[in-house]
Amino acid sequence: MIFVVGNSRSGTTMMGRILGNHPEVFTFGELHFFGQLWSPVNSSKIDLYESEKLAATLFCIQTEGYRTHGNSDQFVQKARTFCENIQNYPINPPELFSKFLIYETHLNKKTIPCDQTPRNVFYIDEILRHYPEAKIINMIRDPRDVLYSQKRKWKRRFLGGSNLPLKESLRDWINYHPITISRIWNTAVTAADNHRHNNQVITIYFEKLLTNPEDTVRNICQFCDLDYYSSLLKVPQVGSSEDTDKPENLGINPNRAGNWNDTNISKSKLNTAEIYINQKLNYKLMETHNYTHVNIRPNLFYLLVTFLSFPMKIIGAFISNLNRIKNIRETLRRRL
Repeated sequence: MIFVVGNSRSGTTMMGRILGNHPEVFTFGELHFFGQLWSPVNSSKIDLYESEKLAATLFCIQTEGYRTHGNSDQFVQKARTFCENIQNYPINPPELFSKFLIYETHLNKKTIPCDQTPRNVFYIDEILRHYPEAKIINMIRDPRDVLYSQKRKWKRRFLGGSNLPLKESLRDWINYHPITISRIWNTAVTAADNHRHNNQVITIYFEKLLTNPEDTVRNICQFCDLDYYSSLLKVPQVGSSEDTDKPENLGINPNRAGNWNDTNISKSKLNTAEIYINQKLNYKLMETHNYTHVNIRPNLFYLLVTFLSFPMKIIGAFISNLNRIKNIRETLRRRL
């Protein structure tokens, strides 16, 4: 199995689409099994009834989308059919999850499942423990570009993500704060760096993927024991927080990097306080990963507003994401 992980807005979806173009690989949507549907804190097995509930939720998310899915009750029968073919109950949820991935992959006439949930970067230990032959592709992007993309993420509904509920756009707006986003980038990169010597994990820089896509993807295919095809690079140009979706345009857009500092973008780019905070919180890791700092003097008014707004923003983000957290204490520990 392949897991594409990394901080959100770091190119995980693009990497999933690239791999999904391979004749052997089926790429799932964001499933968020780890941390939301199952917590490593609870290691108990589940019976047939609980397995059907979990499987129905997975089928629902995969079919309707993580951010747009509705009630999973309509997938109970499909889940029951799937679960009846499993013999050993009670079963560990991670084992059920792997069986679900393989089952759905075979239904789509492919052989290798690929989960591209970004936040799985915080669960690399668990993935390797339960799936020791898994390949993990970790995506890293300039933290200032991540910040800029997260700042504009709420606009996705108006850039092509028209099926995105208004409440999701509101949640994206609430979630954004330069301190929170910068800190999560730091913990995500650190979590992956802890496995930098593991031959089951490879780190791919988003910027390198954009500027040298063929060699980068060839390297990924070699890592995953896959044949390389030039058709892998023909991905639709959709999902940006800046530009309108252009699904008819196939290929990797090299202009997706460095936009946080693009002087041509006069609206909604990062202000001096956002850049200053981001660089301060991630100074050492940026050096480690060869991201160059810029000398900047923050606007004191913006800096004051940013710090004063932080308590309310983090409380709002916590409340709006409660239903996405299986174990609050564990999630906060891993992410912040």
